[in-house]
Amino acid sequence: MPSMPTSSTDSRSNTASPAEQALDFDVLIVGSGLAGLTAALQLAPTRRVALLTKRGLNDGASAWAQGGIAAVLAEDDSFDAHVQDTQVAGAGLCDLAATRFVVENAPAAIAWLRSLGVPFSQEDGQPGELHLTREGGHSARRIVHAADATGAAVQSSLLAQLRATPNITVFEQHTLLDLITARKLGLPGPDRCLGLYALDEAGDCVRSLRAPHTILATGGAGQVYLHTTNPGTATGDGIAAAWRAGCRVANLEFIQFHPTSLCHPQASSFLISEAVRGEGGQLKLPDGTRFMPQHDERAELAPRDIVARAIDFEMKKHGLDCVHLDISHQSPEFLQAHFPNIKARCAELGIDITRDPIPVVPAAHYTCGGVLADLAGRTDVPGLYALGETACTGLHGANRLASNSLLECMVFARAAVQAIAAAPAPDAALPPLPAWDESRVSDADERVVISHNWDELRRFMWDYVGIVRTDKRLERAARRIALLQGEIAEFYAHFHVSRDLLELRNLVQVAELIVRSAQLRRESRGLHFNRDWPQTAAPTAPTILVPPAPRSARA
Repeated sequence: MPSMPTSSTDSRSNTASPAEQALDFDVLIVGSGLAGLTAALQLAPTRRVALLTKRGLNDGASAWAQGGIAAVLAEDDSFDAHVQDTQVAGAGLCDLAATRFVVENAPAAIAWLRSLGVPFSQEDGQPGELHLTREGGHSARRIVHAADATGAAVQSSLLAQLRATPNITVFEQHTLLDLITARKLGLPGPDRCLGLYALDEAGDCVRSLRAPHTILATGGAGQVYLHTTNPGTATGDGIAAAWRAGCRVANLEFIQFHPTSLCHPQASSFLISEAVRGEGGQLKLPDGTRFMPQHDERAELAPRDIVARAIDFEMKKHGLDCVHLDISHQSPEFLQAHFPNIKARCAELGIDITRDPIPVVPAAHYTCGGVLADLAGRTDVPGLYALGETACTGLHGANRLASNSLLECMVFARAAVQAIAAAPAPDAALPPLPAWDESRVSDADERVVISHNWDELRRFMWDYVGIVRTDKRLERAARRIALLQGEIAEFYAHFHVSRDLLELRNLVQVAELIVRSAQLRRESRGLHFNRDWPQTAAPTAPTILVPPAPRSARA
């Protein structure tokens, strides 16, 4: 058996019987967050769309987003100011063209959501006038929101629209196994993406899906860390699959740690929105001492990387498990109107935010790097697109500005839809796809291997590749990853695939890319802080990793 198959077609493919022929569509979309739903809804009028999600339609990270969507809508704001704020947060590594492209298309994205009935918060006494809040790193109020549950409101509205839209076939409980490309199949001519394999958990089988266009909108990889605000679905599936298919990745050393995840044993991944600090929340030590002004002149409104490192510093200095975020100076009515979900969740845990500070700790929150993509979401493999947190478009640079993520999903989804609409039809019909073959594998004898390796990976990534790094820590992580890859490769080659195994395989692959990227950056910039390289270097450039050429499939 192969030591580490570079694709599902290595050693496990055979000729499909008529009953096993691939399901045919015009576009395959993997992921049901905002990027995937936006693309699906805008493609549906003219294309047959398959939308795959590995759990339910509403189980991705988009529904968890609290803060809002950044857009220049106020008279005293400007595109230039939004671009500048994004570049400052990105620590000089943002791509200017991508940044301006996203910022200038933001108002249209908000208008589209409003046309779908998303219930954004309104100004008191001014029906139809959106309430704009401010978050860390923004120089103006430009955050459109639905109280403190913007992602859930947007996701709910889009899902309602999806259910009323024909031409979209939804595949729930389907986990991306691997992409199928011409090069992997050993076909002559230029490479292109032909479709994918997906594990159908309900049917206990692997499906082949074929289409001339495939969109990866699978989210980020927060589950590679012990502490994360991400849902359990954030296992880097699209990033790992694209890498195995031959796509470059960029800037994966820049993992954003949200400064304020609720510190409570019953709610370890509950996010305390950036908007709490935007509306005057103060970070304090347990004795009530405010500390952010000593770390940055912007205090609590500094970008996330600065706030996260400040909290990490104070926790280590004082031996604390957490710090406190105090918004109790605001009235109970204000807190109920602006943060009803945070207020309710904290109350369930015995925390009254109208009187008590909120215990918070940093947690892995957003993957700023990803699959290298252009302004239409196109990757290195023709026919393959990457959107949202899966992609690296250059917008976020070394640190994502608050509330730019949902915006990026919509803007690039629309751009990808336009590129697909303008793409010429293939010169010939897509070739038949090999069926997935598990005739030479058996049921796993010890699934404890998967759970043990999963726990080990997340713990050493947190300890060695977290908020503060060193060369020695990165070397230790790289050695552990190499050992895990060997164990997982053996498991993958000999046993039936499962979602847990596929997710672990992807997480270890992404962990390797994160560590390699971090080792290449010989400076500290944005979200990447290395004690051995504390200075910011000039000039700077993105960190781009190039994969080895995929091997041809073997019958």
